[in-house]
Amino acid sequence: MWVRLEETGEMFRATDCRADMTVRELKEELELMVGIPFNLQRLQYLDQGVLMDDTTLKFHDVVPGGIISLCIWHCDGWTELVLAAVEGDLSKLSCLGITEDSFYRTANSQHLKDKKWKKWASQRAFVALYIASHRGHADAVQYLLEHGASCFGKTPLGRMALHAAAAMGQVDCIRLLLNHGASINERDAKGESPVSIARRLKCKQSEWCMLLYQWMAEARARGPSDLVMKRVFQRTKSGFGSKKTRN
Repeated sequence: MWVRLEETGEMFRATDCRADMTVRELKEELELMVGIPFNLQRLQYLDQGVLMDDTTLKFHDVVPGGIISLCIWHCDGWTELVLAAVEGDLSKLSCLGITEDSFYRTANSQHLKDKKWKKWASQRAFVALYIASHRGHADAVQYLLEHGASCFGKTPLGRMALHAAAAMGQVDCIRLLLNHGASINERDAKGESPVSIARRLKCKQSEWCMLLYQWMAEARARGPSDLVMKRVFQRTKSGFGSKKTRN
């Protein structure tokens, strides 16, 4: 089965679908596959309208090789933010309400003040960070982290930006997130950590990058005597840091 992100025209192949799979289960997988947080997804098939979470693919007569449309909820300026993050466009991201001092307003946010406004801006910054990490836009990830985006933020399914980067083998983004304190052992609502997701999806570069980072942190905690691990980490890191080494 194929999933088309309507706002960009991108096509993603969903290989582990079943007839009895619910729409919610599919959206959970798409959060990692397409990089769009669960709560922003709106799925449609043919002319059936929005597919409800508790229905199955069989109920909607989805056929093998069929194309499901994934759209972004248009309310509150989410579409513009998602597109800017997909593109990794810093000039657009900076103008779309990702910081507390932003002048960007929507029909909803113009009524928010103080803590509610800060929470709104923080949520937008996290969504941008999640998508940029998934797409491998290291410059955008760096920018967002430097301007207040939290690497500890989570989607409704409990996934951090590190989960998304690990799923896609985005090693440069993984390193940035780890350097800002992201945990490789933090589990999502399904009990999966970034490391276990990388292992399940056979993203060995992601897995090794995170494990080496953890080993190096433990070596630093033990003291400067563990020079062997330091050399191994430095040599391997130089191999993972280049996009040319990605599959």
